[in-house]
Amino acid sequence: MEDRKELFDQFCNIIAKLRAPDGCPWDRKQTAESMQKSLLEEAQEAVDAIAGKDDVNLCEELGDVMLVVAMITRIKEEEGKFAMADVLAGVNDKLIRRHPHIFGDAKASTPEEVLKLWNQVKAEEKKKKSQK
Repeated sequence: MEDRKELFDQFCNIIAKLRAPDGCPWDRKQTAESMQKSLLEEAQEAVDAIAGKDDVNLCEELGDVMLVVAMITRIKEEEGKFAMADVLAGVNDKLIRRHPHIFGDAKASTPEEVLKLWNQVKAEEKKKKSQK
């Protein structure tokens, strides 16, 4: 089996090829705005697969969600707004910040304590954003 880095790189390269000047006319035409409905639909289909305990379909639907996210990210990269690396760095940083009981010195041993800590960190982040 290929490793996940190779598969992720291949996935991103496929998206780039679809959006290239010699790529797919439909994919090239898409904008972040035109992809909104697809993002909602694919997320709902994933939710439905979870509710139906249909792991085979869920695997496919999660791929579809990733496809839409990657397409929107590629579009924004082409616009010079941000790239996949920015999206991944942002979510990695957020996960580390919001899990100080794992990556820092905070203590949380129950799901309730974790949620309380998560919400505290999130509130601090929002406060800092509003002060900028």
